[in-house]
Amino acid sequence: MLFEPDEDQIKLERNKARELRKSPWWKNRIARGVCHYCQQEVPPAELTLDHVVPVARGGRTTKGNCVPCCKACNNQKQSLTPVEWGEFIDRLAKE
Repeated sequence: MLFEPDEDQIKLERNKARELRKSPWWKNRIARGVCHYCQQEVPPAELTLDHVVPVARGGRTTKGNCVPCCKACNNQKQSLTPVEWGEFIDRLAKE
């Protein structure tokens, strides 16, 4: 079950994300130039780090929870969980 983190936990996770973006692992991930969600090719410098389970919903800044994401997908996903995001994409596909 997801929990609502407090302000200190959110700040800690955001700091971890800043550090992760500097890592060779992250630089390798964005070098592929592909958004995790829409699979579109995106210049690596334009990819953002997205928490699959958002920090605001209890997600952590770990390699298993962070993916490269285009700005359009990141803006649409916001604080949706993976299940909520999948339902959103399914609704879009039906329109």
